Amino acid sequence: MTNRKNVWTPLLYSATLAVGMFLGFQMKNQMPGKGFFQVDKARPVQEILDLVRNRYVDSVNTTNLSDTAIQALLLQLDPHSVFIPADEVEAMDNEIQGRFFGIGIEYAMIDDTLTVLQVVKDGPSAKVGVQSGDQVVKVDGAAVAGQKLDAAAIRKKLQGDLGTQVKVNILRAGKPVEVAIQRGIIPLHSVDAAYKLNDTTGYIRLNKFSQQTYREFMIELDKLVNQKITALVLDLRGNGGGVLDEATSIADEFLDGDKLITYTEGRSYPRKEYRCKRPGLFEKGKLVVLCDEGSASASEVLIGALQDWDRATVIGRRSFGKGLVQEQYNLRDGSAVRLTIARYYTPLGRSIQRAYKPGQRSAYYGDINQRYSDGEMYSNHATVIDSSKVYTTRTGKKLYGGGGIAPDLIVPADTTGYTKASAKLTSTAFVYRFASKYYVQEQQTIRQRYPQVDSFQRTFRLQPADWSVLEQFAKRDSISSSLNNSEKNLVEQRIKAAIARQVWGDNGLFRVLNASDKLMLEVEQVLR
Repeated sequence: MTNRKNVWTPLLYSATLAVGMFLGFQMKNQMPGKGFFQVDKARPVQEILDLVRNRYVDSVNTTNLSDTAIQALLLQLDPHSVFIPADEVEAMDNEIQGRFFGIGIEYAMIDDTLTVLQVVKDGPSAKVGVQSGDQVVKVDGAAVAGQKLDAAAIRKKLQGDLGTQVKVNILRAGKPVEVAIQRGIIPLHSVDAAYKLNDTTGYIRLNKFSQQTYREFMIELDKLVNQKITALVLDLRGNGGGVLDEATSIADEFLDGDKLITYTEGRSYPRKEYRCKRPGLFEKGKLVVLCDEGSASASEVLIGALQDWDRATVIGRRSFGKGLVQEQYNLRDGSAVRLTIARYYTPLGRSIQRAYKPGQRSAYYGDINQRYSDGEMYSNHATVIDSSKVYTTRTGKKLYGGGGIAPDLIVPADTTGYTKASAKLTSTAFVYRFASKYYVQEQQTIRQRYPQVDSFQRTFRLQPADWSVLEQFAKRDSISSSLNNSEKNLVEQRIKAAIARQVWGDNGLFRVLNASDKLMLEVEQVLR
């Protein structure tokens, strides 16, 4: 009996499985939508790409076509939902992470030669003696001077895997030098400058919010607090945002208790609150925040929280107006999409996102130019974008949403010396080219005569012979060098700041620029 049962059991299982599969297929055919075993049919976009790949009269890069189709799709959403091609993802991720693998130099193409502007302190290049002003002529035996290489091609040569080696041939004061540099971790610093403006006031300038920003910020703030500052100027001009958590962590250092910093909310994302979690390092001192039309996203989160809680005096011009939150989704081919998933709001409930129309990104980003055309940039009065709802702080201050953050004190754009004649002479390319040449020739004199950046800022002036060289530079580039006094002062100030950067880094650059900054003069008045 047992043997007979063993014979029929496998047959019974097989019959049951066959009947189940048959019934499953029959049920699938009767059901709407996709069945369990059904493979999705190609969508029209994929069908068209397949047709082009297999039937089109000429060979076509369908990857580029696919990227274009995706970009066209996202164009119908908001202005900040974007597609990132595979070859750009790494650079974008590096910005967020605040680091990359390379040799640790900042450079520019000057007279078609790759010239070192800055060497990262304690970085790979610094360890083998690379200096500001060095001219790179070859990388791993391949010429880079006179090759008209674009930025991507140069990056590809200098960056690489951690620990790999690159041989670099340079010219230093006309003499050839060869160095072998081992690639290392190169930080993309968020803190441009941090120093004391006077005995009681500190200054910190942030250029972005990466995953390293809070750590960098705290190192500098701790130094200033230990130097007994009672006031702080936080400069967020031109800071386009970045990692939201970093901005909220910095806000926590200024706000007490468990105050609400911001909250986000979207159709598929329930409300998420960001609150203060710990005692802050600078909750009591005077705080001034600087912003302008380049301050966006995470910068506006930080500014909005401090303004809503009456914690800071905000000075400058109306911020960009980006109140949308993006999340990055990596795709199978190595590309990625940053999709808007929510809006963020200030503690009082303000949405500062500017109005936009799907498919009209040029008009959206052209809003900054419109502010110049409308005269807003030159006005002492705030532009109220959405007056339908008024938000009131605890002290009775009236605030609005809908179009960026309007500062408490408006400081118009300073156009002193800005003319068509001075515009080309103050362009970054021209200024750094001239400053680099000057520094290479005069670096010994500068370092001996000006041991500190403060003395350099107070007393350095371009001499008549320097202006003659500048005129020759301008003539070669077909730039007019005929300037009035205000234009000349502006050009000299920019060149002076660029030279200071060669010697003292970004701290030197901003010490020089801030000394004549109209907005910084207003800061002094507010702090008094």
